[in-house]
Amino acid sequence: MGFLAQGYHGDMGWMAAKADRRADPKTLWSEARSVVVLGLNYGPAEDPFALKDAADKGDVSVYARNRDYHDVIKKRLKALARWMAEQHGAQVKVFVDTAPVMEKPLAEAAGIGWQGKHTNLVSRAFGSWLFLGEVFTDLDLEAGPAESDHCGECRRCLDACPTKAFPAPYRIDARRCISYLTIEHKGPIPRELRPLMGNRIYGCDDCLAVCPWNKFASVTASPELAAREDLKAPMLAELAALDDAGFRKRFSGSPVKRIGRGRFVRNVLIAIGNSGEGPLLDTAIALLGDEDPLVRGAAIWAVSQLAGPSDLRELAERHRHSETFGDVETEWRTALGS
Repeated sequence: MGFLAQGYHGDMGWMAAKADRRADPKTLWSEARSVVVLGLNYGPAEDPFALKDAADKGDVSVYARNRDYHDVIKKRLKALARWMAEQHGAQVKVFVDTAPVMEKPLAEAAGIGWQGKHTNLVSRAFGSWLFLGEVFTDLDLEAGPAESDHCGECRRCLDACPTKAFPAPYRIDARRCISYLTIEHKGPIPRELRPLMGNRIYGCDDCLAVCPWNKFASVTASPELAAREDLKAPMLAELAALDDAGFRKRFSGSPVKRIGRGRFVRNVLIAIGNSGEGPLLDTAIALLGDEDPLVRGAAIWAVSQLAGPSDLRELAERHRHSETFGDVETEWRTALGS
């Protein structure tokens, strides 16, 4: 059975709904005769594992530590497309992964890299740190040589996954993937996976970062993709205290903004629950009465990980008669073991 048939796509219903469109570029644009595929290096200057043991700090995926890559890439694709139209009379359309384009197979066919065992693209020149974009055109261009698979017997990416999201090489169960859970998943994160997430609050780079081909990678030359200082090692307490306006201001122009304050603070609270840091208990307690039930539920779990049983019972009793208790009663009962 395939990825969709086994439900590995989780909440991403658009993948199933648009499966037929992803199978053939012509379904997106019937006049397309060629696809020009481009890669943009976003290699980090910092060690992707630098925050692994920083319990009081949140770990944001390398790709999301500055400007939204969609905006950065689309601007460059449009410049190329404009040149193709002006110099060669081409009709063109540009795509960055918001459309149902099978980017990685196209990139492999174009010779940029190959789809590794972690299902992401791997490049012999840039390792695992490449964004992709495409220019569809009605020009009949000669295809370049395709890239072949160079993973060999290596399985470092599969073994590195904290939540064991790879049922087999070249297959991923998104429902267990931390990137999916922290970004795409809209509801409460499954309780059994929360302790495995560590301090990852937006995405996860583990399977990318351990790839041996990264020894050939270089730091990005695009300043818009270099990590912002405030996202290199953000403090969990500071992030948890963001209201909606503060969240929007902090992440203006960032891909993080698209998940909204509720999902983001949910992620931060999971990290707080995993921190083992007693001083963060008050931060979690302060969010037990948050207006968003997603945040309140995550706060209950975080408090249950940091507070003693008697304190937890006292807090539950204090909130039992609030108007919003019913929205998170299951979280309270589970936390109390009842």
